[in-house]
Amino acid sequence: MLTMSRVCPALLFLCYPALAADLTRWLGPNREGKFAETGLLKSWPEGGPKSVWKVKGLGEGYSSMAVAGNRIYTQGQEGEQQFVLALDIDNGKQVWKTPTGKAFQVAQGGGPRTMPQVDGARLYALASDGTLVCLEAETGKRVWGFNYVERFGSAMPRWGFSEHPLIDGDRLIINPGGRGAGIVALNKATGAVLWQSQHDRAGYSSVLPVDFGGAHIYTVLTATAAIGVDARDGSLLWRYEKVANRVANIATPVYADGYVFYSSDYNTGCALLKLASEGGKVTATEVYFNRDMQNHYTTSIKIGEYLYGFSGNQPGILTAMEFKTGKVAWKDRSVEKGNCVLAENLLYCQGENGKFGLIDPSPAGYKEISRFQMPSGGLQVQAPNGNVWTVPAIANGRLYLRDEDNLYAYDIKR
Repeated sequence: MLTMSRVCPALLFLCYPALAADLTRWLGPNREGKFAETGLLKSWPEGGPKSVWKVKGLGEGYSSMAVAGNRIYTQGQEGEQQFVLALDIDNGKQVWKTPTGKAFQVAQGGGPRTMPQVDGARLYALASDGTLVCLEAETGKRVWGFNYVERFGSAMPRWGFSEHPLIDGDRLIINPGGRGAGIVALNKATGAVLWQSQHDRAGYSSVLPVDFGGAHIYTVLTATAAIGVDARDGSLLWRYEKVANRVANIATPVYADGYVFYSSDYNTGCALLKLASEGGKVTATEVYFNRDMQNHYTTSIKIGEYLYGFSGNQPGILTAMEFKTGKVAWKDRSVEKGNCVLAENLLYCQGENGKFGLIDPSPAGYKEISRFQMPSGGLQVQAPNGNVWTVPAIANGRLYLRDEDNLYAYDIKR
């Protein structure tokens, strides 16, 4: 008979309890940039929150971090290979490493761009060459996988495949691009195609699920348009091209109260569409289009009646804009262009220059509470273009920041 002391080490991953504030989905549980955290510091000491640990060895790439139980999951690249990594949450040490796609290189930096999506005992990860894999979360063992280009005839985006696959019930929803594969629904257990729809090339945006008028809908900003399709069969509900450019459409759509917001940079702009349901069919009409919120690679966050996001490329300006009217409340250089996430009603904004700010969001004006600079010594800034692009992760009282090969963990609990 095996004793508990012999059983649990072998099943450590299964024995470790899942925590309410785990981060297993892109931009939080609802893909809206809001993380399920409480009991966090309301300000930081000079120099920033307390460092817990820092490690090297993640490789090239801008993949953000998923946190589940006692593991951190991310992706990287070394030599000719991309891979998924599992790290120990207590010290950042590698637990397993599974090869995925072939190496990808561009002038702005190589490697994977997307965060693994964790779903119980499995995780799903997309390499920038279009290799999609389903792995066992405990061991890294491959369950199934395929390459977008080989399976759907997808055209390789200039900066690599960058979407975050959507786990939706028993489905995995992807935007591989290609003829008849603008948006595709897979059986998440096997990778089998359930349906595929539209001919849009892949953008860099991620699919958002929407429930409206009794319909379940998927919407995404492709390389050519903002589209909405019926989740049952992929049939097209709307197509809106004005908000898409031919360079890079990156931001995840934002949905609230029957309205969908899309934004893109490169002198494009933003748009709000109002949904309506007639005869069982959902349609979308333009409420406004303007150029006051041009999200480059960040996704705006809706807090109350306002959106907060970085607008513009050089420089990026943190902007507060009323969601339903498109009226700007204020603009501020803040930490300059970067990414923002929300936890316990405070914005955590990371500039691509390594500046990091804690901001109290209000339409009344910009209010910065604390600021610190990511380390520039010891674990050196590694981004080939000098930019920190990985979206911050907040889970179980910790803040995780990645700069290419380096990962930093900070204690932000009160």
